[in-house]
Amino acid sequence: MPIAVQALNDASYQDQQDLQKIYRDAPQWLFAPYSGDAQLIENSLADGSLIAGRFNDRLLGAARLTRHDKVWYLSHLCVRKVTRRRGVAERLVNQAQKMASQAGAQLRLLAPAGHLEIQALAARLQLPLDVIAT
Repeated sequence: MPIAVQALNDASYQDQQDLQKIYRDAPQWLFAPYSGDAQLIENSLADGSLIAGRFNDRLLGAARLTRHDKVWYLSHLCVRKVTRRRGVAERLVNQAQKMASQAGAQLRLLAPAGHLEIQALAARLQLPLDVIAT
């Protein structure tokens, strides 16, 4: 499945619908420090931190990529439930890692404390995991 990863600065109506579908089934803890999916999507689009995986003109996964001088943080990573286990999240992470490396920065995952699934992802992808301050 060839997934194109891109920064999502201008979201079309269809992109907005796809983003809502992506985050609809996400666990509530994923949205911290935001109140929910709408606030996460709105803020991420407004500050230009949203990246998304696209296949056949539809968004299948998304995440926030926050850029700092030496460290970039990937957070709020989510893939549509019907598309999970097909490499979309890994493709998003790999592309974010490549972008950070090209900018001379290290990529780190960022998530709320105490969630085994994100700890397992960080370990599998061999990425450092930092805790979101809530």
